[in-house]
Order: sequence, then C-alpha cells, then structure tokens
Amino acid sequence: MTKWSWAAASLRGTSHERCGEPRQDAFRIAAPAGDPDFLTIVACDGAGSASHGGAGASIAAWTLTSCARTWLSVLGRLPEADAAACWMLLARERIASAAAKRGLDPRDFATTAVVAISDGASTVTAHVGDGAVAARSASSGGWTALSWPEQGEYASTTRFLTEEAGPALRFARHDDPVDRLAVMTDGLERLALDFRTCVPHAAFLEPMVAPLTSRGIGGHDRELSRALAVYLAGDRVNERTDDDKTLVLAARS
Repeated sequence: MTKWSWAAASLRGTSHERCGEPRQDAFRIAAPAGDPDFLTIVACDGAGSASHGGAGASIAAWTLTSCARTWLSVLGRLPEADAAACWMLLARERIASAAAKRGLDPRDFATTAVVAISDGASTVTAHVGDGAVAARSASSGGWTALSWPEQGEYASTTRFLTEEAGPALRFARHDDPVDRLAVMTDGLERLALDFRTCVPHAAFLEPMVAPLTSRGIGGHDRELSRALAVYLAGDRVNERTDDDKTLVLAARS
C-alpha cells in the first residue's frame, strides 16, 4: 500500500540566539487520513519585527492544520480556493483575538503561512508571504516549485497573514503526481531554491528526502527528524543563513 513518510525540523536562527530571542517559526503536520491518503503540511514564520511573531505563527499553524484535517475527514477531497481563503480568515480572527486579550495589535503577531496538501496524485498549495513548497514529479523525477516566495512592496520584505487589507493568498492546484514534497520557511530559501531559474536545488533536497523512501517506515520518521535537526544546526547551514529555519520533507512510496 502506498503511504506517506515524513521528517521535520525547526530551529532557532543564530541571529535570534545571539539576541536571546525565541524561535519564531512554527509548523504542523496532519497525518494521512481517508482514502486516498492525504498529507497536510503547514509552516509559518513570525515576522522578526513583530513582538509576538512566534505566537502568531503558532496560532496560524494550529488553525490551518485543524481546518484541513476537518475538511479532509468530512469531504475526503482536496480543498478549493474559497475554502483555503476561509481558513486563512479564521487564522486571522484567532490572531486578532489573541492580540486583543493582550492589548496589542494583530500586526504584533504578523506571520506568513505556507500550506501544502497532497494525496500524491494532486497537490494544492495555499500561501501567504515567503517560504516555499517544492515537489518531485513522480513521472520525470524532476523537482519543481509549486509555490514560490513572495516579496512585499520593498526589498527584503514579504506579505503577512495579518495585513489590514487582508491576506494576499496565492492558491494553486497541481495535478502532476508527486512522490516527494518539501515545505520550508524563508530561512532556507537561499539554500534550497535557485532564484535565477526559479527551480529548487535538487542537490540540496534529494539526499535528505531519499532515506524516507528507503526506510519506508510510514508516518513520522523520528530518527530522520533528529538527523535533519542536527544537519540544520550545523556550521555548513548556519554559515549561509542566520534566520530561523524550518523544513518538512515527505516521501510517498
């Protein structure tokens, strides 16, 4: 039986460590449910300029994953754009409620949001801000970007779920079957993505995701998740990024 296996790690960036600040990334994964087997991955990145960005990221990750799990359990099919938009609005409402309880503004909880839901045959992405979703075609074996980072009005800025005008949601459905997925926050963009060609770096992603297939555990591979965390904490990665870094890798076999 075909099944998903996944590994994930989220680490505090060295810039936050030096300043004694907490990690501002958050992620959630919903285990496969129903037939066909769906996998939901959500990764959120709290804004560095927001005093409670990490809390905003956690609220968004929990809300979006819960919405996806309920949708898949009840309807058993991938969501459409209007459903994803409603999920994002609910996440905004919960962030606004958390901010109000603290006498703060929702922008103090600013966060991006990256959602990928796949049954292997088709994949949908719902994305606000930076971060990315990459996938490997099951037929060609080539890696492609299903959703690319979005910059804001100025260089080195991005869009956030909490913007007053509403979330600038980018939704897409991809019907090319995939057997590998990678979802990341912006701390890993320069390592995993080629911004010149807008293509993921297969040489970076493939060696890390390949063991998921060879081990064939199914579900959460905790041993590989620990190994991934060690790698992302190493000098080789930290020399190229000082930001928080979250990476979720999944393989279907």
